[in-house]
Amino acid sequence: MSISFNADEIFEMAEEIERNGVEFYRKAAQNVNDKKTKQMLLDMAEMEDGHLRTFQQMREELDSADRVETVFDPDNQAALYLRAMADARGSEGKISPTEELTGRETPKEILETALNSEKDSVVFYFGLKGLVPPKAGRDKVEAIITEELGHITTLLRQLEALK
Repeated sequence: MSISFNADEIFEMAEEIERNGVEFYRKAAQNVNDKKTKQMLLDMAEMEDGHLRTFQQMREELDSADRVETVFDPDNQAALYLRAMADARGSEGKISPTEELTGRETPKEILETALNSEKDSVVFYFGLKGLVPPKAGRDKVEAIITEELGHITTLLRQLEALK
């Protein structure tokens, strides 16, 4: 059985990933006493909010054909990959990183969780990029990948500063 997505569904998954990121960073910031780490987490939430708005705008700009036609994926690899990535982000009964926050995590644990989530996002967006036609905003997906890679660098530096 083949699983396929149209552009609207793909952007919807990307929006959900960003919503999860915003929620995680804001909740994590509430659980951190260190002012520098707290501000960095709040800044990350704002950046993820920006990504969410970008994907929402891209989705709004889709024409009716992009909402109906499915992505060409004859071997079903991209579709399975995207579904697995979206599911891994805390959907449909799975525990999201945000739900796992208890308030007792150390800043290091929070940053490591955030780092793993950012890595997952980059992998998802690399897969997404190949499915987004240039006219639908592939360059915007590439820009978000670059920002997500920057998030990874920021988190790594913050982790290093905790040592």
